[in-house]
Amino acid sequence: MDQWTTSRDRVLAQRRAEGWTFLLEAVRDLHATGAVAPSSRALARALCAPLDTAPGGPLDVLEAGAGTGAVTRELIARLPARSRLDVAESNPRFVPALRRLADTGTALEVRVHPGRVEELDTGRRYDLIVSGLPFANFTPLQVEAIMDGYLERLRPGGVLTYFAYRGTRRVRALTGPARPARRHRAVEEVLRAYRRDHAAVSRTVWANLPPARVWQLRVPPRPPVPAEPRRARAGADG
Repeated sequence: MDQWTTSRDRVLAQRRAEGWTFLLEAVRDLHATGAVAPSSRALARALCAPLDTAPGGPLDVLEAGAGTGAVTRELIARLPARSRLDVAESNPRFVPALRRLADTGTALEVRVHPGRVEELDTGRRYDLIVSGLPFANFTPLQVEAIMDGYLERLRPGGVLTYFAYRGTRRVRALTGPARPARRHRAVEEVLRAYRRDHAAVSRTVWANLPPARVWQLRVPPRPPVPAEPRRARAGADG
């Protein structure tokens, strides 16, 4: 057996183990986990898509709600050398897998922060924030607090990506109690307002369980400082 086969088998075994960990956490607390399976590779690529058009050089990136690391793995593979990746995860059972990813010996600075992203204070701003949080399971006030925190942490020109599972509100409205359905609808209204204010774009990732819609919100870049007219400079110098 060659080294490539051994390495590939090890990666597959690790991903199977992470999948089982995720499923067990979903069974234990679906409200907090928000899904029954980790994000697919296609969804991870879509969430990281702003990296395709990012300027060259190191980047500062924040990932929130990383789970077992499906998107973290994609970020580590794609970020330029000397980039900084902060990973926030509130479920302590997911943290060991994330720390193993952080210790893979890449040319990045990867730090795993146990706890809620609302409580995270790294003292820096980010070029990209990737959110894996299950907004549909939160209250509108919680979603507002999280979204405001994201946008405050982004640099001018920075991008926030997040996703929502398709069809879940309709299923919840048809099969669940009325109160969670109303809360879900109110959360969607909150998110719609943020998207409207930031000229958001989206795409659907069908190769995921369940299919998901990925949104990108961009903070406008700073306007250029107007140059002082030459005549005014000449008068001041005289």
